[in-house]
Amino acid sequence: MKAAQGTRRGRVERTTSESSVLVEIDLDGTGRTDISTTVPFYDHMLTALGKHSLIDLTVKATGDTHIDAHHTVEDTAIAFGEALRIALGDKSGIGRFGDALVPLDEALAQAVVDVSGRPYLVHTGEPAGQEYHLIGGHFTGSLTRHVLESIAHHAGICIHMRVLAGRDPHHIVEAQFKALARALRAAVEPDPRVEGIPSTKGAL
Repeated sequence: MKAAQGTRRGRVERTTSESSVLVEIDLDGTGRTDISTTVPFYDHMLTALGKHSLIDLTVKATGDTHIDAHHTVEDTAIAFGEALRIALGDKSGIGRFGDALVPLDEALAQAVVDVSGRPYLVHTGEPAGQEYHLIGGHFTGSLTRHVLESIAHHAGICIHMRVLAGRDPHHIVEAQFKALARALRAAVEPDPRVEGIPSTKGAL
């Protein structure tokens, strides 16, 4: 049975004492986004993720950003991962693997994705000190890895992310989000030649 277009949607609401998050995704969209997390740079990154993956993405999040953006950013990534897992269903008919190499001016990032059911993240190549940069006044560079970890673990996917070049902290993060978007686009896209689950085990 092949993945049915128009039915691959996920919706997750996550509420804690630290944040309140709603995420809705449609894997068969056109990249339409409606993003508001109260962390402006994160809004920019999630908008790029939706646009370049062709995943329709709605995110509404609020939280204790007066303390730190960490909780809101993390909980949004968790909800996104869970919504992605729901939308993928049994993963029938998808390409499963995706690979993208994306430049942004001087920055270059490569993302490789396996919709494997086995969560894993390998994240390498960011220049020394990137994790300490405060981008847009709210988003700390270390959050990039944490977002990728949270998505991988809650979606049940394997992500390898490599930063191959970069100088500007904004560009380094944005290239990674765009690379992830393009890799996801390839991995979740239905392949008309795939019969059933794309695994020799018969399950993902």
